[in-house]
Amino acid sequence: MVIEQHTINTPYMVGPVHCYTTEVDGELILFDTGPPTAAAQKYLSENLDLTRLRYVFVTHCHVDHYGLAHWLEQNSGARLFLPYRDGLKILSHEERLQDMYELLKRLGFSGIYLEKLHNSLSDGKVFPLFPKTFKIVEDDMPTHLGIGFHSCPGHSQSDIVYYSRDWAVTGDVLLRGVFQSPLLDTDLETGERFRNYEAYCSTLLKLATLREKQICPGHRISIDGVDKTILFYITKMLDRAGQLARFEGCQDENVAGIITAIFGESLEPFHIYLKTSEILFMQDFLKDPERLKNSLEKTGLFHEVAQLYDQAVSA
Repeated sequence: MVIEQHTINTPYMVGPVHCYTTEVDGELILFDTGPPTAAAQKYLSENLDLTRLRYVFVTHCHVDHYGLAHWLEQNSGARLFLPYRDGLKILSHEERLQDMYELLKRLGFSGIYLEKLHNSLSDGKVFPLFPKTFKIVEDDMPTHLGIGFHSCPGHSQSDIVYYSRDWAVTGDVLLRGVFQSPLLDTDLETGERFRNYEAYCSTLLKLATLREKQICPGHRISIDGVDKTILFYITKMLDRAGQLARFEGCQDENVAGIITAIFGESLEPFHIYLKTSEILFMQDFLKDPERLKNSLEKTGLFHEVAQLYDQAVSA
């Protein structure tokens, strides 16, 4: 099963995004859609035969990866498949945002900040038009296509990796030279904070099964290998967790105060959200470092970061 990479420019700081196509028994399949821009629409119209498009599989519902889902719904006969947790987000969008604001409030953020964040999330750039009809990958994946999938939280709580015998479309779970902690989110099944750290430790075991496959990432043309990509991420995280551990009050629930003490008042509202995600992820690690150690030992990678791990947990 041959897979083809399609590179589409985005207006976001992440730069170009990659979508992928393959065919099974003459049925055209698209993985991710690109951003909700006229240029992306033009690219798909000129480079894909939309009359033959039968399936669209989304790795995760961030704007650069599913932004044209609604447009494809209107301009092709393709069936759209979303991760389970992204389906929950779409069906409970306003409820999810309100739960997020409440969570941030408990973390020490002021009403002024929450209003600024709300304004930045309500300008139509972060959340494009949602598709009206979609199926859930975990429930409805067409078995005749021979495409497998893993639920791999690691960039968001909903990431899905799609794979065949030869390749794996990994979205933003495996990226070369990119570090970003799994994003803060509320778990719509429980109403509480989604435990990204615990989920990511489980994801590491699934990523290790992709070592022999061609990795098709969401950004950057390629990666240097599954192990090198995991080690890059873990090394960055351990180094920053060690720095956080040396900071007085590093485990305070008042994350807003930690961010102000470290970064001052210069960050934009959305960047504050990103840093909050990072600090919470590292706080969870510092409370339960053995969980990460166990996952890395099972994948045979712990010896590569053992010294840095010891430094972080003993800081």
